[in-house]
Amino acid sequence: MTIIASTLDFRTAAKRRLPRFLFDYADGGAYAEATLTANVADLQAISLRQRVLRDVSQIDVSTDLFGRRQALPIALGPVGIGGMYRRRGEIQAARGAHARGLPFTLSTVALCSMGEVRGASDGPLWFQLYVLRDRGFMRELLARAKAQGAEALVFTVDMPVPGARYRDAHSGMSGRHAPLRRALQAMGKPAWAWDVGLRGRPHRLGNLEPVLGNASGMNDYMGWLGANFDPSIRWADLEWIRAAWDGPLVIKGVLDPDDARAAADLGADGIVVSNHGGRQLDGVPSTARALPAIAAAVGDRLTVLADSGVRSGLDVVRMLALGAKGVLLGRAWLYALAAGGEAGVVQLLDLMEKEMRVAMALTGVRRIAEIDRGILVDA
Repeated sequence: MTIIASTLDFRTAAKRRLPRFLFDYADGGAYAEATLTANVADLQAISLRQRVLRDVSQIDVSTDLFGRRQALPIALGPVGIGGMYRRRGEIQAARGAHARGLPFTLSTVALCSMGEVRGASDGPLWFQLYVLRDRGFMRELLARAKAQGAEALVFTVDMPVPGARYRDAHSGMSGRHAPLRRALQAMGKPAWAWDVGLRGRPHRLGNLEPVLGNASGMNDYMGWLGANFDPSIRWADLEWIRAAWDGPLVIKGVLDPDDARAAADLGADGIVVSNHGGRQLDGVPSTARALPAIAAAVGDRLTVLADSGVRSGLDVVRMLALGAKGVLLGRAWLYALAAGGEAGVVQLLDLMEKEMRVAMALTGVRRIAEIDRGILVDA
């Protein structure tokens, strides 16, 4: 039994419960995983100024994002095939986020469709969309997101092609005899096999069923990604998305100030400073290194969010100090979901809030708006 005393304990519990192909898919990065490692190390290396005797008896961790007041400056970011990590996993994760008053972002390539998630929880829902070759299908997805009451569109732009992820070939997520290898691994994890493998069916990509039907299963997942992402996309091609979506538009996958300015010029309401969790191009800067310059360039024009490398509430405070207005969680909530389902996601968010409160008290700030570079050493 794994004792959950910190957010990192969920990773240990998830590794014990999951077949290798799923754990490595969540845990791994691109190439030699240097950026994946730097995301965590660079963020944790940021030193905070400890301040004392500042009257921190009343701390408020709530904030506003895109016109909604929420309990924490956190949203659950989009993660593909989350439903393979717990039975109908996207529903459980959404319920966990909504129990804490936080948005849940549903991936285009989720197992549970928008309708299924919305039918199970009426909390704030964001929808993530990829750049796809089939523009008609993209318009259809946008229309469905509107109909299901999605409050924000998170448009991912850093996947014109999938990154080279060595772990997937070794684990059985891709490569020769992948379905057989996955089946053999599942047999070694009976709790997962019963909960997800049998009771969690259908294992199809719910948002893609209208075009792929029964072919939208796990065996088609990796091939579909490679065949349907569009490497020809340009900034000008995003203008129709801005015109078609009248809610908050968030561009995810920005690492350069010039691209951040282009997003602002497009009329985006927000960006996510992100390197896709180190899963795309290895060797690019960590989010912690890229964030300050981007926040300085466009922080007064749109809402700057960040992801990649966040493993604790203390990391959330660090990201806010570097210029973000909010943080998207990825691996952290997926580990918690795999370990404990909906209750695990709620427990993760509870832990993060407690860690944030400690970090704020010991840096002498009482409100989220007070967190800035002034709480950093050698800012």
